Amino acid sequence: MAQSVTLPDINVTSSRLTGVGGIGRPTTSEPAPGTVQEAEAVSGILFGGAGITGASTTVITAEEIAQSPSMTIQDILAREAGVQVQSLYGSVNGAGSTIDLRGFGSTAQSNTLILINGRRLNDVDMAAVDLSAIPQNGIERIEITRGNSGAVLYGDNAVGGVVNVVTKSGVNLPPSARVEALAGSYGYREGRVSGSTSSGPYSASVYGNAVTSDGYRVNNHLNQQNAVGDLRYTTEHGSWFLNLSGDNQRLGFPGERRVNPFLGIDQMTTDRRGTDKPYDYGNKQGYSATGGFTHMLTPDIELIVDGGWRRKDQQAGFFSPFQESYVNTTLSTYSLTPRMKINTPLFGLPSRIITGLDYYDSNYDSDRSQFSGFAPIHQYKLGQSSLGGYWQQTVSVLPTTDLSGGIRVQRTSVNAQDRLDLNAPGASPVVCFPPFGCFGDTQGTPLDQAETNQAYHAGFEHRFNSVFSVFGRAAQSFRTPNVDERVGMAPNGTPTNFNLKTQTSHDMEAGVRFKFGTVALQASVYEMKLENELIFNPVTFINYNLDPTQRRGVETIVGWQVTDDVRLKGSLTYIDATFREGQYAGNQVPLVSPWTGSIGVTWNIFKRHLMFDGVVRYVGERRMDNDQANFQPQIPAATLLDVRLGGELDQFFWAVSIENLFNEMYYNYSVASATLTNVGVYNAYPLPGRTFMLRAGMKW
Repeated sequence: MAQSVTLPDINVTSSRLTGVGGIGRPTTSEPAPGTVQEAEAVSGILFGGAGITGASTTVITAEEIAQSPSMTIQDILAREAGVQVQSLYGSVNGAGSTIDLRGFGSTAQSNTLILINGRRLNDVDMAAVDLSAIPQNGIERIEITRGNSGAVLYGDNAVGGVVNVVTKSGVNLPPSARVEALAGSYGYREGRVSGSTSSGPYSASVYGNAVTSDGYRVNNHLNQQNAVGDLRYTTEHGSWFLNLSGDNQRLGFPGERRVNPFLGIDQMTTDRRGTDKPYDYGNKQGYSATGGFTHMLTPDIELIVDGGWRRKDQQAGFFSPFQESYVNTTLSTYSLTPRMKINTPLFGLPSRIITGLDYYDSNYDSDRSQFSGFAPIHQYKLGQSSLGGYWQQTVSVLPTTDLSGGIRVQRTSVNAQDRLDLNAPGASPVVCFPPFGCFGDTQGTPLDQAETNQAYHAGFEHRFNSVFSVFGRAAQSFRTPNVDERVGMAPNGTPTNFNLKTQTSHDMEAGVRFKFGTVALQASVYEMKLENELIFNPVTFINYNLDPTQRRGVETIVGWQVTDDVRLKGSLTYIDATFREGQYAGNQVPLVSPWTGSIGVTWNIFKRHLMFDGVVRYVGERRMDNDQANFQPQIPAATLLDVRLGGELDQFFWAVSIENLFNEMYYNYSVASATLTNVGVYNAYPLPGRTFMLRAGMKW
């Protein structure tokens, strides 16, 4: 008989998530009889059941992360239903990769909300949240909530879904430490250290790593350091915490590989790993401090207050035979997020309320110069603040049925200014060449704008028995334009007014959860209708609002505990991302693969002394960026096999991993020519072939 393992409940204190089917039921280490948790606990596999009522939710445990043959958090996420990954840089540790939930292509970084312990990491700029900056050895679990059901609790950016990374702490644990070293292909070297201790109500934990790699391509080097420290004071009635983190990254930008059959150019074949941009780079330094407390006001009312500061400094240089340009940006964000969890009956029915306020204030300063060390041509100063209030309530109308509803109202204020210095080196006044247009530097028109947006969520879950349940939801979300989109929303030679429309999304979703014996399944079907979807044109370099678009899809997750020692997990996703109106009505949205899937196996060969893990990932064809007209060749499908062999002996552990075992030559991002006569002309960003990694360490 298969061994049943229950994953930890989602920490509602950290992540604000309201438990499905958990209201008024015991919170024990074992699932309560007849609950969704029991139906979904299948040898360490959990499908939903601990998230927002009516939503499709998956939990990836620390054990799954440690055992995965995938070497990055991004690739581990990519095996999950509804998740796609994009990478322009080919970095072995996934630096700069973007997580895409439910098909947003080039704007995935702004439509997938990334949290750490329930606190948002998405900044008000266009840069993707870099998961490589989070030490893997410090992750307790990763929670994936698909669709826009998280918009009430989290606000902006929660359109395609929410990824919440929950980190480890030393609370109520004996002192421990861990050291490991990694070495692999393309000059990859990494060291990881971690430790935790506790004494009475006090606990502390630290996690850190340092990475260096030559990278897959020329000018693809990486040098990165990350560190996280956590201090806690925990009592029977609450806790205090302080979390500090820092990261430093230096990354080379190898640029594109050009394909132009009319000129006889095919760098993807002749010089796949080369570069025409040997000097482009991007550096980043990040710092954050978060503190707060949790206090039980009464046995049924819990108050949580968090406050934080986050800063990101970025420097980038771009070079071509005819010009160079530099960007120096500082972004600081302050936050205060008080909230309460209230367990109170509603008309005699068990009920849980999560309500609170979110305040964020961000300041963005960016200097754009032609030459290093010279006066900037443009100095952009943008500020964005938001104040949102939300209420979400879940009611157990029957022992087998939960209903939930929630609403968020958020006021967002934006001010933007541009200081143009035509005397700066490289600046050029506007010159017009009819009918081709105008060219040169213009000063943006100041913007002082405020608007109010709403999000709502309504969901249900009904459990027929311990084997079968159904769920569904309807929700609305919004995404305000980020500061980079506002800066780049006018053609060259035309003053920007920084003004773009807010994107909205309306979702409908229904699904089933099934468990019989050692087999578990979760499947859902959904529809998303979007207005004013924000997009970037990589040819004209202009951000604009699209005609209405839609996403329709089906997601299926299956788990099977074959024996006590063998576990299978697979997923299959279909998504139809198309334009609903306008000149491209009926066409596919670029960079979204209609078909993706994975299947993985974990085999405990000998008492954890020897374990095998393997996963096959398939990503189907998709349209290239900028190919809204759907006339260019598609990005080819790719099938990748990753394997791992590892084990433990006392306090020692080891592993050998191979990614892309069959050396598939693939890429997941390319930009096509928009000229209808240039069929087959595009720029692609190739990704690594077969990659080896050795890992060894000690824990005590």
